[in-house]
Amino acid sequence: VACGGTGGRAPAPTLDRDAFNRAAQAADVPLFWRGDANGNGAPDPAEVAIVWRPAGLSWGPPAKLDLEGAIARAMAAPSPPAAADAERLAKLRAELVAAKPTLVEEPLADTSPAEREMLRHLLAVADGIERLYLRQKGADRFVPLLAGPAGDPLGRAVFGRNQGPFCEAPGLDADPACNALSPAPPRRSGLYPDSLQADANFCKALGDRPDARTLMDPFSVVVAAPDGTLSAVPYPKAFSEDMLDVAQHLDAAAAALASVPSEAPLQRYLSAAATAFRTGDWPAADEAWAAMNALNSRWYVRVAPDETYFEPCDQKAGFHLTLARIDQSSLVLQKKLDPWKSAMETALATLAGPPYVARKVDFHLPDFIRIVLNAGDDRDAFGATVGQSLPNWGAVANEGRGRTVAMTNLYTDADSKASFRRKSESLLCPAAMTAFTEDDSFDVLGTVLHEAAHNLGPAAEYAIDGKTDVEVFGGGLAAMLEELKAQTASLYYTAWLVGKGVLDADGARKAHLRNLLWSMGQTANGMYSGDGHAEPYPQLAAVQLGALLDAGAVKWLPTTTAANGRDRGCFDVDFTRFDGAIVELMTRIAQIKGRGDRTGAETMRTMYVDTPGPFATLRETLTARWRREPKTTFVYSVGLGD
Repeated sequence: VACGGTGGRAPAPTLDRDAFNRAAQAADVPLFWRGDANGNGAPDPAEVAIVWRPAGLSWGPPAKLDLEGAIARAMAAPSPPAAADAERLAKLRAELVAAKPTLVEEPLADTSPAEREMLRHLLAVADGIERLYLRQKGADRFVPLLAGPAGDPLGRAVFGRNQGPFCEAPGLDADPACNALSPAPPRRSGLYPDSLQADANFCKALGDRPDARTLMDPFSVVVAAPDGTLSAVPYPKAFSEDMLDVAQHLDAAAAALASVPSEAPLQRYLSAAATAFRTGDWPAADEAWAAMNALNSRWYVRVAPDETYFEPCDQKAGFHLTLARIDQSSLVLQKKLDPWKSAMETALATLAGPPYVARKVDFHLPDFIRIVLNAGDDRDAFGATVGQSLPNWGAVANEGRGRTVAMTNLYTDADSKASFRRKSESLLCPAAMTAFTEDDSFDVLGTVLHEAAHNLGPAAEYAIDGKTDVEVFGGGLAAMLEELKAQTASLYYTAWLVGKGVLDADGARKAHLRNLLWSMGQTANGMYSGDGHAEPYPQLAAVQLGALLDAGAVKWLPTTTAANGRDRGCFDVDFTRFDGAIVELMTRIAQIKGRGDRTGAETMRTMYVDTPGPFATLRETLTARWRREPKTTFVYSVGLGD
């Protein structure tokens, strides 16, 4: 985005930095005030970052941004709403206030001209990925309704942030009146016929069909013929125009690197990804992608359909772009853990027992990456993924040759750290708080072990009697169970590495507490979305927290004052019981997955997720305290000197 109006005086100060950033978001103005460098209490142009926005959500033709004018619009008082729409707009404001804008702005000053040209094309790829993701979500049909004078800024702001008209904040996600559009449309995925989705159990009905494996192929759209016959149409055909546009920009990004021999692996991947967007040959693109690592490229780029959690059946792969730079500090941890990969597989296989047997594993330990831009399924309304292991299907995944990453520049700003401490102090007892640390390396360790565990033990492609875990457990339960395995393994391997002399006991205590707090935060997000869709991370967190409470490793002390000195009742941690409780839980999970024990999985989920009683009441207390602090909405600024 080009900038204008860099001279002149800043507007009279009327808002502090946090209030300005919230006001800019609510006014649908793409700005973020980094900080008051000159101390004048006003957002001067040099202090303001221009936030990246997908071209399709700019609500009009691209134009040069008058920076001072945009600052003035952000600071202006909003017009009073019409009485007939006041309730809806008040709810939209509450939706936006539920998360605090947080800037991700990775320095790019040291990039070469060829790399900057690559990045320009990848920004165009990001636009295409956003269009594809809107189509997958079924939200593309609503974009024209918000364009032009009829589209109110609050509605546009919510739609742009949430990638659709529906509210997503806990408590508002189930409110039909909280919507960017009026009247509110029904929720309909773009991956299945609208006619099927009127039935709340349509996913099960599809999964029970004899042609389910074909229809639920992750890289296809289910379409209905006039006579009602269903078929699966591959993404390149179903979304042909947008797929070809992405492919062309990927080819151009690859061509930009022709003069940079050191980035040959990245160039090959971009070319292979372009072909995949034209033909659907995702396995070939995965091979090229897996050939990259922290030693042969200083960039991390993943552009593909991958994760499934966004859609109602948890089966179809969502389009995303992760654009990041390699953080070379990952090499230190890789050297520590690399010799133990086979032993880690053997340890988990031993817990799982027959019929699972240890495999030969040769996966890449996590690379650390610094996010430049997230798009599509990566650009969440609340928070962002801090670790990921891909791909999820195919030979690269099955043979343990995928890539795992931990994002090291998210939640590391001072505001995020202060908020995390306040939430922790509201829930932990003073004794437990002594193991609290703001050292981000313990979060990174947990993420690394979680993502590594996706490559270990009975994973997504492990088959029982010829059936994959999705076919055995069903999409939603399989997704939750695999994440539960990985997160519990993170705790299990932390203690296991102490026994191997790789970690020390004090570091393990701090890592355990950070993982426990992660579970509390996920539990506070709620077990189901507003449309009744099971939330895999909150559900796994509830299972983990409930099991630790049952084992006495975590205790709720109802009369003890929390570490903040105000809240009555708090969680204490008995570290002498913690490791044993984790081994017990890890064994149970590994055996359920290894044996294809759907009844055991459903029983465990029902016990900790769906059963009323003291634990459900305790979750309500936890949720109320955690939600005092707003969530995080990451916004991205990509400065290429244009």
